[in-house]
Parts: sequence; structure tokens; C-alpha cells
Amino acid sequence: MDTKKLEELLAQVQNQETSIEAALEKLRSLPFDDLDDYARIDNHRALRQGLPEVIFCPGKTSEQITGIMERMLEQHDRVMGTRANSEQAAFVRNLIPEANYDPVSRLLTVSRGEQPPHQDSAPYAVVVTGGTSDRPVAEEAAQTLDFLGSRVERAYDVGVAGLHRLLDKRDLLFNADVIISVAGMEGALTSVVGGLVACPVIGVPTSIGYGASFGGLAALLSMLNSCATGVAVVNIDNGFGAGVYAHQILRRLGQEAGKQVDK
Repeated sequence: MDTKKLEELLAQVQNQETSIEAALEKLRSLPFDDLDDYARIDNHRALRQGLPEVIFCPGKTSEQITGIMERMLEQHDRVMGTRANSEQAAFVRNLIPEANYDPVSRLLTVSRGEQPPHQDSAPYAVVVTGGTSDRPVAEEAAQTLDFLGSRVERAYDVGVAGLHRLLDKRDLLFNADVIISVAGMEGALTSVVGGLVACPVIGVPTSIGYGASFGGLAALLSMLNSCATGVAVVNIDNGFGAGVYAHQILRRLGQEAGKQVDK
């Protein structure tokens, strides 16, 4: 149960639209909800962290993914599954028609209600990639940010093999509040970006490259050994993790801005 739904429930009790007993019954599934013998859904996570649990689809059957998603939709208006394949997505969408699937990011999402539009002054993230081949991981990050309600911009195929392409985006980069740098091969883009900007940079090594890239290990080590300061690195191909991390930064910036307005 997210904060909004909990507030609505408490307001219903306060206005005597819902009995205390009925409210307790709805809260009984907190902090977790057993689903047969294959899942224990953490309904309390949105209250603790501000973000609901996300379904990692690999290793799960289509029936399990659908069952988890249906149960989560009883408590949340927005549910996400990551790394879903086309077969899993087709099965889920047959039973949950409102589900959306993007074959590039491999994100499977349900969103009930529209997100409010972003103000031009809202903090934003920029997702940059070394090459077009990094786009699936980059889109996982960018669409995660969008799903969570953060403002996100993109600058793709701006790798160090043609550095002028990155510099052409300097205004976008210089004004960003956080940057996600997605790159394979030797992963040099992240150090370059980290040396240009004042905001936090999140490096995402990808498994793109020839044999000596070792499935992204070379890029990972390059980013971990970055000469630039203010760089954090997530695991290989972990666009989702980078997106969540960036969202947490943007959310805190938005909260601090709200406090300043209140003063």
C-alpha cells in the first residue's frame, strides 16, 4: 500500500465512510502478503522507501508474474516488472489488458491514472549512451525514471569515438541535476562526463563489446577506476538500479525545493 492509498483509507475512516473493522481488514496484509508458495509481496515497501516493490521477471513463469502483478494492483495504482520477455508480456497482457510492454527496455508496466506534467523548472536527469547498442539498458533507466514520476532527458550515441557529439549537448548536461552514463566497450564515456559536470554521475557499464570487454567487466572496472570525482557505478546492464538511484536524488531535490517555497 502506497502513501496515497493509506491517506485515502484513513480519511475514509475519519469521515465515517469506512468502519474501523473494514480498515483493519485492508491493513491486515501489511507488511507482506503471501501468494501461494512462490512469493511474499512486500506491501510495506512503498511506505518505507517511497517506491513499491518491482517484479524481476527472469526465472518466473508467466503465471507467477501475472499472479504477483494482480495482487499488487490491489494495493498500488502503478506496478512494474523488469526484464520481461515477449512471451511473458503477451501472457500478462491477455489477463491484464491495461498492462504495457516496451520490447526495448523490456519493462512491463501498469499505470492507473496519469502522472502530473513536469514544470520546466523541475529537477531532471539526463541519460547518455556511448552508442546505439547501449540503448536497451539506457531505456530501462530512462523509462524507470519516467514511471516513477521523475523528469528525464536523453542524449544517445554521444560516445568518445566522436567527442564533439557529446559537447553538442553541453547545455543539457551542465543544467542536469543527475546524469546516468551508459556505455560498453571500455566505458570511457562515464569518466569524460564526470569530468565535465558538477552534478552526480551514475555509471552503467553494459555488456556491449568485443571479447576483451569480458561481457562488460572491462567497462565496469574502467568506471570504478574513474579519475573523475562524483561518479558512482551500478552493476553491469543495471539500468533499473541506476534509474531508481537517480530518482531518489531528484525526489530529495524536489522535497528540498518545496521546503524552501514553504518558508
